[in-house]
Amino acid sequence: MFSLLNQSPTFTLTNQNHFRNFSNKAYDAIIVGAGSIGVPTSFKLQESGLKVLVIDQKASPGQGDNKCAIGGIRATHGNDSKILACIRSLEVFSTWEEKHGHNIEWLKGGYSFPCYREKEENDLKSLLPLQKGYGMKIDYISADDIKELIPGINTNGLRGGTWSPNDGSASPMLSSFAFYKYAKGLGVDFKFKEKVVKILKNENNKVVGVKTVKDTYSAPIVIDAAGSWSTELMRSVGINIDLVPDSHEAAITEPTEKFFTPMVVDLRPGKGSKNVYFYQNGLGQLILCITPDPPIKGTNRQETSSFLPMISKRVISLLPRLKNVRYRRTWRGVYPMTPDGAPIMGWNKELKGLYMATGMCGQGFMCGPGLAETIEHDINGNLNKDDKIILEFTNPYREYKGMEKIK
Repeated sequence: MFSLLNQSPTFTLTNQNHFRNFSNKAYDAIIVGAGSIGVPTSFKLQESGLKVLVIDQKASPGQGDNKCAIGGIRATHGNDSKILACIRSLEVFSTWEEKHGHNIEWLKGGYSFPCYREKEENDLKSLLPLQKGYGMKIDYISADDIKELIPGINTNGLRGGTWSPNDGSASPMLSSFAFYKYAKGLGVDFKFKEKVVKILKNENNKVVGVKTVKDTYSAPIVIDAAGSWSTELMRSVGINIDLVPDSHEAAITEPTEKFFTPMVVDLRPGKGSKNVYFYQNGLGQLILCITPDPPIKGTNRQETSSFLPMISKRVISLLPRLKNVRYRRTWRGVYPMTPDGAPIMGWNKELKGLYMATGMCGQGFMCGPGLAETIEHDINGNLNKDDKIILEFTNPYREYKGMEKIK
């Protein structure tokens, strides 16, 4: 465990031009990982005037666990940091096509958490003052309103639920490529099929660049956005981080007639799962996922034979009209998990110039653009009030506590 609150090193990047002068392989910042955090961070830093390189061992952007995300984007969280980050992210996703011309299949469908037990009802109601305090449009609505919002939902024991209409979804693959095209247009350099084998440092314990399987690149700042691979990357400089990957599986159906708009999240536990959540995309396909219980630790991405019977049973119990829907495929991705379900983000104090931006716990896609803004502010020394709130929560040296109520 480590953290860096109020101990951020100061870099005067205008004095770092010597890194650029001796080689075209010299940059102001190198980002390891072209995924949900790395690519948005690259264009935010490039917009600020820095020269940025992104390196990834995959063949193209978003080919790690970003492409395994199901696409949900919500500000409906249980702590200040994620609410603030995702309000920013929602602004980026919802306006991207208008501003940049790339269709990322943004769908303002909202999120709904139907409640069948007093526990979930009380938990969700207790968060409303916090969420509304940040300007979120969210309310606890009646069972009748939930039935109208989600036609055909099981009404046995239904107490009501929350409804946040400004949340939504987008295509992780289209978004990743759109962000990449924008970053490339700004001048960000990308190196694919090139694994970083070591972060390089000098005798003063300062970052000076990275070594890959193909070459060496220089920069005074290296940003770890490598996700589940971060533990291996950090070991290259003798740093241990509290990050344990675990596997999550998802499914998609054939298209059906559209009949509901929100991401539906049932927080009740079931056999083999802590919850279930699903939505209908713009093509009418249902995309579904669970949180496994117990966690399936490791990086195995092979689909299982047990997942589809489990999730279909849960979904049909909640929404019986889906009993005849046909599934097209399943897939499995990896969440880089921290002990408290919060990211590890901030300066590393063992190695000057190393910035941590990892451990997104399966929420990198929705949090990425919002967190990228904070990373850019932190690196350039321009933190605002919201950034400081976010960084207190993601502080790499924090004391780990329990998960948020609606993780």
